[in-house]
Amino acid sequence: MEKAYDLVIRGGTVVDGTGGAPFEADVAVKDGAVAAVGSGIGGRIAGGGSEEIDARGQVVTPGFVDIHTHYDGQATWDQRMQPSSWHGVTTVVMGNCGVGFAPCRPDDHDRLIRLMEGVEDIPFPVLTGGLPWNWESYPDYLDSLSDRRFDVDIGSQLPHAALRVFVMGQRGVDREPATEADIHAMAAIAKRAMEAGAIGFGTSRTLNHRSSDGSPIATLTAGEDELTGIALGMAAAGKGAGCGVLQVVSDFNDPAEEFAMLRRIVEASGRPLSFSLLQSPRDPEQWRFMLEQMSEAKAAGLRIRAQVATRPVGVLFGLELTVNPFSSHPSYREIKALPLAERVARLRDPDFRARLLSEEAENARAPGLSPARAWDRIYPMGQDNPDYEPTPDHSLAAIAAERGLDPYAVALDHMLDGGEGNGRGMLYLPLLNYAQNTLDPAYRMLQHDCVVPGLSDGGAHVGMICDGSFPTTNLVHWTRDRTRGPKLPLEMMVRAQCRDTAETVGLYDRGLIAPGYRADLNVIDYPNLKLKAPSVAYDLPTGGRRLIQRAEGYTATIVAGQVTYRDGEPTDALPGRLLRGAQGAPAAMAAE
Repeated sequence: MEKAYDLVIRGGTVVDGTGGAPFEADVAVKDGAVAAVGSGIGGRIAGGGSEEIDARGQVVTPGFVDIHTHYDGQATWDQRMQPSSWHGVTTVVMGNCGVGFAPCRPDDHDRLIRLMEGVEDIPFPVLTGGLPWNWESYPDYLDSLSDRRFDVDIGSQLPHAALRVFVMGQRGVDREPATEADIHAMAAIAKRAMEAGAIGFGTSRTLNHRSSDGSPIATLTAGEDELTGIALGMAAAGKGAGCGVLQVVSDFNDPAEEFAMLRRIVEASGRPLSFSLLQSPRDPEQWRFMLEQMSEAKAAGLRIRAQVATRPVGVLFGLELTVNPFSSHPSYREIKALPLAERVARLRDPDFRARLLSEEAENARAPGLSPARAWDRIYPMGQDNPDYEPTPDHSLAAIAAERGLDPYAVALDHMLDGGEGNGRGMLYLPLLNYAQNTLDPAYRMLQHDCVVPGLSDGGAHVGMICDGSFPTTNLVHWTRDRTRGPKLPLEMMVRAQCRDTAETVGLYDRGLIAPGYRADLNVIDYPNLKLKAPSVAYDLPTGGRRLIQRAEGYTATIVAGQVTYRDGEPTDALPGRLLRGAQGAPAAMAAE
């Protein structure tokens, strides 16, 4: 006998993405969409499913929507957008920070690869070995992705750096002002990108973003006329007021002037905007001003939101990673090219160890010397349930003082024997969102109605940062385990990283558990949800290394009604597709 539904999730505590109180109910799925949500006492659904999941004692949420990733390369060679899909993410948006690989002329392949290598720490050999380059225009790039199948849905944004180089060549790289003809050409390409299915447009205005040769990103000083022209080109595609998000990362050196410029672009184009907002140690209170500016913009009817990191944005140091505290020591440079096991053996040799610890770093920016990298701000990374809100008394400086040791010796010992051992221990240096050794500013930001959680950078920073696990931190730390300040309600955080993130980029068909909405779902063993420590894998093209981070407690992740992960392990299902532009709400819901 044919079953009424493809899938029924029975008896779970539904946190439906609206922000409302959790409730017990069955959830039924048919043809890739939510078909029914149980109501009444117990919330039972009478019809059976071809597959059923017992979710009693567990939480059922919409799939998480991560709008700040860098899978632009990985999506061309891989079907699984890990680490994000290990953490309940069912939709990702890439093309952020103005970096990507389309449009691109053949002569500029290496130029864009070196930019991605520098900005997002993805090695040149990995990209040259992995990218098929079966495109030149941005629509061609989307076409190449449309033939592929994934474990998540993927949205793409037009990257400004690639666009600028495509139109202006070396003048664009040299950050010359765009001419009227340049702007017209970029606007025309932006219009075609939107028509082809771009989710939006990403740009960077920060000195932190540099090519691997050290040169600033081509978009750093792009003028207001250029940005406005591109935004107007997007608007000319006629996709609607909520479509074609403008994504911006900026240093905000003059926050009032910079925000005013971005607001004028939104006013002129009608495009929504999201920008990166982090507490900076340079100006620890600036975030308050930015929240005020967004509130004023909202009152004026403008759609401006900030993406806020929900834990410190920090760097990991280790013997397997891009840098460690000894990277600029002469003795370490002698052995840095050796295989890990051989380096570990040398570092354990008493004579070599003594020589290494007696040396001074040759680089004044080395960990422990720069004020931004002082030992009292570097922490050992634990193996399970890593602490992303550590206190100074757990820093390397405090540990060294307690043991009567040099911090360099403590750092070396942890890298050799910490974590999984055998030279795989890691150290953690919070850089942003942690200027006062607390996440209280992030707590305040997350409660603002113009803020969404973001900035995971999934797929990027493969040798220094591992923040694709943000969605799990959002649940574990913020709704359950935080001890150093107030927590946030589970229903609030689920709404924030499901419905709110989806709507920020114009995806109105997901992020809610309601009839007609896309059946992207998570079944979570919430009491036992646990974040694992970062580790290193060598599974990129050409055997390239990357940081990964997994979790325990995701019983099932479901994309378009198909189970893609069971207990953290992938199934054979690959229902994810390239998203072609904004997605409207289901007709029945839109009419309400």
